[in-house]
Amino acid sequence: MRVCALCGKKPFIGSQVTHRGMLKKDGGVGRRTVRVNRRQFLPNLQSATLILSGTVRRVKICTSCLKSDRAVKAPFKPSRRPA
Repeated sequence: MRVCALCGKKPFIGSQVTHRGMLKKDGGVGRRTVRVNRRQFLPNLQSATLILSGTVRRVKICTSCLKSDRAVKAPFKPSRRPA
């Protein structure tokens, strides 16, 4: 499921409202609502290698946790493949 491993942010339900008509300030008679579609707003999740409870784990976290200092990133470990 699409949930942030740190803050628990998850998808939520909302509406996409479709309009027609010209705005009153532009000389029209105003905007009219044509239809309201239900939609899902998804969190912006990214994979990151973090240190969680002493172990290095690859988890999905939201970008707000990534930008803040809530996530402790694991140090970079170069690959062991011969060059």
